[in-house]
Amino acid sequence: MSSEIVLVATSASEELAAKIAEYLCLPLVPMIKKVFADGETYHAFPEAISGKDLVIIGATHSDGAYLELLDLIQGGRYWNAASINVVIPFLGYSTMERAKPFSHEIPKGVTRTRLIFQTTPDFVAFVDLHSEAVLHSHNGHIHTTHIWTDNLVVEKIHASGLTNFVLVSPDYGFSKRVARLARLLDCPHTAADKDRFDTDKTIVGQISSVVRGKTAIICDDMIRTGGSIIQTAARCLEAGAKEVMVLATHLVLAPGAREKLAASPIKKVIGSDSYPGRRGDDFLDVYSLAPLLADVLTKRLAR
Repeated sequence: MSSEIVLVATSASEELAAKIAEYLCLPLVPMIKKVFADGETYHAFPEAISGKDLVIIGATHSDGAYLELLDLIQGGRYWNAASINVVIPFLGYSTMERAKPFSHEIPKGVTRTRLIFQTTPDFVAFVDLHSEAVLHSHNGHIHTTHIWTDNLVVEKIHASGLTNFVLVSPDYGFSKRVARLARLLDCPHTAADKDRFDTDKTIVGQISSVVRGKTAIICDDMIRTGGSIIQTAARCLEAGAKEVMVLATHLVLAPGAREKLAASPIKKVIGSDSYPGRRGDDFLDVYSLAPLLADVLTKRLAR
């Protein structure tokens, strides 16, 4: 990999960025960061980036992380980077991709992503988006790509040694993705009937008897509170599943969610390290996105 590439990360995404750097055989260049007494944050690149390809790894899981990513992109423009290439492992507000008619709500999934595009990066990659609507919130002058984790997921399930399993979508909206994974895994799949009646509240209806006698793997793009996942697990067991596991790319896990999931009949939760701070333990089986993201960057920077 060229020495004309500078790889940096936002504060919260440094751990994942370091793994990506290893695959790319590049150093992770730590940003110089200070916080002043009044709360203002100072950032500086520790080396010249003029004429170099700048790579920024940054999840936007919090308002602060989102603003830091904007600062780094704008800093790259200010110091004349030859190109600015951004990888967003987890896109915050991604479930707010559209506003309901007459609701007067702000679709922050689109409006915030549009602000990222307005900083004029050359390339932005997203991972397992809740909706691809955000990919199109620019004027066509930015190269965007949606990275699917399908192959990593298939490798993970094959490596687990699981047999006689069925994939379960927690709702019909996610069933196309689950059907695609099922084809790759050569296994059956089904979907639950889920209805959302408040911001973080859902009701999950019945599950097909296809789960009877099998390990049910509930698949979703993210886990926030875990409420609908636990309901889906209960419906699977009622329909005759012998055990239930969960597979989700983004382990958001709001306060108390991990404990609630661990106390449920769910045997294990499998997910990626897209969300900062997520590490494996006796209940969470965490795989890294690093090899996948490094491969995407290798192809991008070899142009």
